[in-house]
Amino acid sequence: MWSDPIADMLTRIRNANAAFKESVDIPASNLKKKLLDILKAEGYIDDYKYIEDGKQGVLKVFLKYKGDRRHKVNVISGIVRISKPGKRLYVNKDKLPKVKSGMGIAIVSTSSGVMTDKQARSQGVGGEVICYVW
Repeated sequence: MWSDPIADMLTRIRNANAAFKESVDIPASNLKKKLLDILKAEGYIDDYKYIEDGKQGVLKVFLKYKGDRRHKVNVISGIVRISKPGKRLYVNKDKLPKVKSGMGIAIVSTSSGVMTDKQARSQGVGGEVICYVW
């Protein structure tokens, strides 16, 4: 059985975030690195680092929370896979989604690379909607 590696990554982040874990380990790939770069730039995660393990490598993602030790609040309140292997979702530049009325981001894979919906809108490109984060 073959699963969706991006959905697996998002689920690992969602579960670790719900359990207030410091970090989570994810099998590495270049697309996952690009997604994590966007999450870091948008302030949803603290950082990540690539760890070589002799195979494909591991990405150690350090999660981010607001508040103090006793009253932690999740920075990521939702992260959802949109385009799935069984049903891909492509949009043109005019139909780029707004997540939570602009309070969240949509990550889009375009011909110019992986970027947020805001960046794709400013560059005037569409593509495959990978996920929503808010």
